[in-house]
Amino acid sequence: MKVNVHGKDLTVSKIDEERIGEKLSFLNKYLLIDDDTTAMVIVKRHGNDIKLEITIPTKVGTLRSEVIDHEIRSAIDDSIDKLEDQLRRQKTRLSRRHREKLAKAFIDDGAAKTADTEPAKVKRVAVDALEVDEAILRMEMLGHSFFVYRDATTDIISVVYKREDGGYGVIEAV
Repeated sequence: MKVNVHGKDLTVSKIDEERIGEKLSFLNKYLLIDDDTTAMVIVKRHGNDIKLEITIPTKVGTLRSEVIDHEIRSAIDDSIDKLEDQLRRQKTRLSRRHREKLAKAFIDDGAAKTADTEPAKVKRVAVDALEVDEAILRMEMLGHSFFVYRDATTDIISVVYKREDGGYGVIEAV
């Protein structure tokens, strides 16, 4: 990312320009910012204070921060915090907006891949005839999230599993 620093009614020192460039370099880790992006930074007097304006056009929208402070260094830090917050919010909006499309793409892509590939691991287990309570106890003792067993009363192969709400569920193969 390129950084253009301009001073209006004051001159910006080379140290402050380098500090601004260094602080803005954290934005390179975000996908919304690429090497061709140019950040416009304007530093000007605002009464007895300093006003720092940063504008960054991105692929999705424009990031902008305006901070008024007594010192340029604290203004830089405050504006970076504002930009980071904006980036986080934009990233969250994008992920929420495209979550269903991404999930469908992964499901479609996964279905295509599973037809050509073999399972990563095959494990064979001896299925014991147990009551549900015994199966839950064995699952807990093993530290697993599910346990396969043969129901002692119905003689059906079943799976007991931990639910997200803290309870247990049973799946019966018929």
